[in-house]
Amino acid sequence: MPQSVLIITISIAFLFSVIISPLLIPFLKRLKFGQSIREEGPESHKAKSGTPTMGGVMIILSIIFASLFMVWKYEMANMTSEFFILLFVLIGYGLIGFLDDLIIIIKKRNLGLTSKQKMLGQLFIAIVVYVVLHNNGYDTTITVPGTDLSVEFGWFYSVLILVMLVGASNAVNLTDGLDGLVAGTASIAFAAFAVIGTHHHVDAEITIFSLAVVGSLLGFLVFNSHPAKVFMGDTGSLSIGAILATVAILMKLELLLIIIGGVFVIETLSVMMQVTYFKLTGGKRIFKMSPLHHHYELSGWSEWRVVITFWLVGILCAAIGLFIEVFV
Repeated sequence: MPQSVLIITISIAFLFSVIISPLLIPFLKRLKFGQSIREEGPESHKAKSGTPTMGGVMIILSIIFASLFMVWKYEMANMTSEFFILLFVLIGYGLIGFLDDLIIIIKKRNLGLTSKQKMLGQLFIAIVVYVVLHNNGYDTTITVPGTDLSVEFGWFYSVLILVMLVGASNAVNLTDGLDGLVAGTASIAFAAFAVIGTHHHVDAEITIFSLAVVGSLLGFLVFNSHPAKVFMGDTGSLSIGAILATVAILMKLELLLIIIGGVFVIETLSVMMQVTYFKLTGGKRIFKMSPLHHHYELSGWSEWRVVITFWLVGILCAAIGLFIEVFV
């Protein structure tokens, strides 16, 4: 695929995001779609209450516009089932997040859909993805990154897809706690998959879609960096996590997602460790607060320092993933 296509894809997504954000942010303000800050969060975050949320709508629209335009332009409207799966997951998980954000805004509290309602919606979309892949004779073999070792998962591959989509969407959702944190780390992860896709000559639509996500997130970051003028909300974080897992599945890099998405894995593990240790010890904590980014905040780090540090960790994880997949 020509490098010009890659550059144009990122540019279109970036510009679309930058252009529509100043239009949608005032609209969200007029509708009073402000963020409700959870009471148990850091005290410094209380000042963010009322900042427009649901900015994930901007990200989703940018991804759809840029990817559809470039796939139509480059592939002459010859879109594959993989591309439609990506769009389905993006919109499906985006709608779940949108409903969650909307309920929070309407009820003026930091609780939208119940955990069961979210889980049912996430599982339904993941099941549809598996059924489509299964009906198309999708390869259910898993390859260990950097080796020639592969394992045939058979029917258990369906479980893997459910775990990956639900796990990744919630992992990114947990990470979305500081200005620019997810927008930066996710754009790094998608860029890594796009580089691998280009190197391995996978379906052009998957690479184009990944680059559209990168451009959209970078454009959103212009308004989401500290101090944030808008938050992506669950509308953005749930959909971003789900499509990150979907890209890994469609590129047959299921296990590599753990490495490239290392920041999201670490954040999720910090929550699991905190909850488990709290229950086993009758109230003691490993971290001052979880997810992990809050621990560093309460340790005296500035928000911007925490975000930059996590970005650097994200770059390191992406570099390790690229080295394993491209050079080993």
